[in-house]
Amino acid sequence: QVQLVESGGGLVQAGGSLRLSCAVSGRVFSSYVMGWSRQAPGKEREFVARMWHGGSRYYADSVKGRFTISRDNAKNTVYLQMNSLKPEDTAVYYCNIDSGSKTYWGQGTQVTVSS
Repeated sequence: QVQLVESGGGLVQAGGSLRLSCAVSGRVFSSYVMGWSRQAPGKEREFVARMWHGGSRYYADSVKGRFTISRDNAKNTVYLQMNSLKPEDTAVYYCNIDSGSKTYWGQGTQVTVSS
C-alpha cells in the first residue's frame, strides 16, 4: 500500500516562500513519476509540476520560474519549493505519484497567500 503525506503548508504573505514536502511510504520505485497538483476553492484540481526519475521536470505556466520540484529517492520524499508566492497560489496542494498503471494521492496541505 502506497501512502503519501504532505506537510509544509501554511499562511504566508505575497512575495514569500514555502517548501512543501511529501513523504512516500510503501512499495515505491525510483522510476515512478512524482508531482504536485492544487485545487483552489470553487475550482477544479490543476497540474502544478511533475518530475521524472531521470531528472526531467515540467511545470505549469502559472508557476514556471517560481516553483521548483525536487525529489530525494533515498528519503522517498518529494519537495515543492515555492517562491514569489501570489494570492492566486492559494489552494490545497496535493502530492501524487504515478506508477504507470495507477496514480496515488496524498491528503493535501493548505497554502494560503495573503495580499
